[in-house]
Amino acid sequence: MKVLAISFLTAATLFTGAVMPAQATEVSKVDFDELRRENLEKDAVDHDELRQENRDKANGKVDFDELRRENLDKDAVDHDDLRQANRDKEDSKTDFDKLRRETLDKNAVQG
Repeated sequence: MKVLAISFLTAATLFTGAVMPAQATEVSKVDFDELRRENLEKDAVDHDELRQENRDKANGKVDFDELRRENLDKDAVDHDDLRQANRDKEDSKTDFDKLRRETLDKNAVQG
Protein backbone atom coordinates (compact mmCIF):
# COMPACT_ATOMS: atom_id res chain seq x y z
CA MET A 1 0.00 0.00 0.00
CA LYS A 2 2.82 2.40 0.87
CA VAL A 3 4.55 1.56 -2.39
CA LEU A 4 1.39 2.37 -4.32
CA ALA A 5 0.98 5.70 -2.48
CA ILE A 6 4.61 6.64 -3.06
CA SER A 7 4.31 5.73 -6.75
CA PHE A 8 1.14 7.81 -7.06
CA LEU A 9 2.75 10.81 -5.34
CA THR A 10 5.85 10.51 -7.52
CA ALA A 11 3.75 10.38 -10.68
CA ALA A 12 1.67 13.36 -9.56
CA THR A 13 4.82 15.35 -8.76
CA LEU A 14 6.36 14.55 -12.12
CA PHE A 15 3.14 15.48 -13.92
CA THR A 16 2.83 18.73 -12.02
CA GLY A 17 6.48 19.58 -12.67
CA ALA A 18 6.13 18.89 -16.37
CA VAL A 19 2.75 20.56 -17.00
CA MET A 20 2.78 23.57 -14.70
CA PRO A 21 5.86 25.34 -16.15
CA ALA A 22 4.44 24.93 -19.64
CA GLN A 23 1.15 26.47 -18.57
CA ALA A 24 2.91 29.23 -16.67
CA THR A 25 4.94 30.25 -19.72
CA GLU A 26 1.85 30.33 -21.91
CA VAL A 27 0.05 32.60 -19.49
CA SER A 28 2.96 34.96 -18.91
CA LYS A 29 4.62 35.22 -22.30
CA VAL A 30 6.78 38.31 -22.31
CA ASP A 31 7.45 40.30 -25.45
CA PHE A 32 11.04 41.32 -24.78
CA ASP A 33 11.25 43.33 -28.00
CA GLU A 34 8.31 45.44 -26.88
CA LEU A 35 9.85 45.93 -23.43
CA ARG A 36 13.16 46.91 -25.02
CA ARG A 37 11.46 49.47 -27.25
CA GLU A 38 9.55 50.92 -24.29
CA ASN A 39 12.73 51.25 -22.27
CA LEU A 40 14.59 52.84 -25.13
CA GLU A 41 11.82 55.37 -25.66
CA LYS A 42 11.44 56.09 -21.96
CA ASP A 43 15.11 56.64 -21.14
CA ALA A 44 16.36 57.70 -24.55
CA VAL A 45 19.30 60.09 -24.43
CA ASP A 46 20.24 61.93 -27.58
CA HIS A 47 24.00 62.08 -27.20
CA ASP A 48 24.42 64.14 -30.35
CA GLU A 49 22.04 66.76 -28.96
CA LEU A 50 23.87 66.83 -25.61
CA ARG A 51 27.20 67.13 -27.38
CA GLN A 52 25.95 70.04 -29.46
CA GLU A 53 24.52 71.79 -26.38
CA ASN A 54 27.86 71.49 -24.64
CA ARG A 55 29.64 72.86 -27.69
CA ASP A 56 27.25 75.81 -27.85
CA LYS A 57 27.74 76.91 -24.27
CA ALA A 58 29.51 80.27 -24.37
CA ASN A 59 31.57 79.74 -21.23
CA GLY A 60 32.48 76.16 -22.03
CA LYS A 61 34.06 76.51 -25.45
CA VAL A 62 37.35 74.65 -25.50
CA ASP A 63 39.73 74.35 -28.41
CA PHE A 64 41.13 70.87 -27.78
CA ASP A 65 43.56 71.11 -30.67
CA GLU A 66 45.06 74.24 -29.15
CA LEU A 67 45.30 72.59 -25.72
CA ARG A 68 46.95 69.55 -27.28
CA ARG A 69 49.54 71.73 -29.02
CA GLU A 70 50.24 73.68 -25.83
CA ASN A 71 50.73 70.48 -23.86
CA LEU A 72 53.00 69.04 -26.51
CA ASP A 73 55.09 72.21 -26.57
CA LYS A 74 55.20 72.54 -22.78
CA ASP A 75 56.14 68.96 -21.95
CA ALA A 76 57.98 68.08 -25.13
CA VAL A 77 60.73 65.56 -24.52
CA ASP A 78 63.24 64.92 -27.24
CA HIS A 79 63.86 61.21 -26.74
CA ASP A 80 66.60 61.18 -29.34
CA ASP A 81 68.54 63.80 -27.36
CA LEU A 82 68.06 61.87 -24.12
CA ARG A 83 69.16 58.64 -25.76
CA GLN A 84 72.29 60.27 -27.17
CA ALA A 85 73.09 61.95 -23.83
CA ASN A 86 72.86 58.58 -22.09
CA ARG A 87 75.10 56.99 -24.69
CA ASP A 88 77.68 59.75 -24.29
CA LYS A 89 78.01 59.39 -20.52
CA GLU A 90 81.35 57.81 -19.79
CA ASP A 91 80.37 56.22 -16.50
CA SER A 92 77.25 54.51 -17.89
CA LYS A 93 78.71 52.91 -20.99
CA THR A 94 77.81 49.24 -20.99
CA ASP A 95 78.75 46.71 -23.61
CA PHE A 96 75.54 44.69 -23.73
CA ASP A 97 76.89 42.40 -26.44
CA LYS A 98 79.78 41.45 -24.17
CA LEU A 99 77.41 40.83 -21.23
CA ARG A 100 75.18 38.70 -23.47
CA ARG A 101 78.14 36.60 -24.62
CA GLU A 102 79.30 36.11 -21.02
CA THR A 103 75.83 34.99 -19.99
CA LEU A 104 75.60 32.59 -22.91
CA ASP A 105 79.01 31.17 -22.06
CA LYS A 106 77.99 30.67 -18.41
CA ASN A 107 74.81 28.88 -19.46
CA ALA A 108 76.73 26.68 -21.89
CA VAL A 109 79.15 25.60 -19.15
CA GLN A 110 76.37 24.91 -16.64
CA GLY A 111 74.09 23.16 -19.14
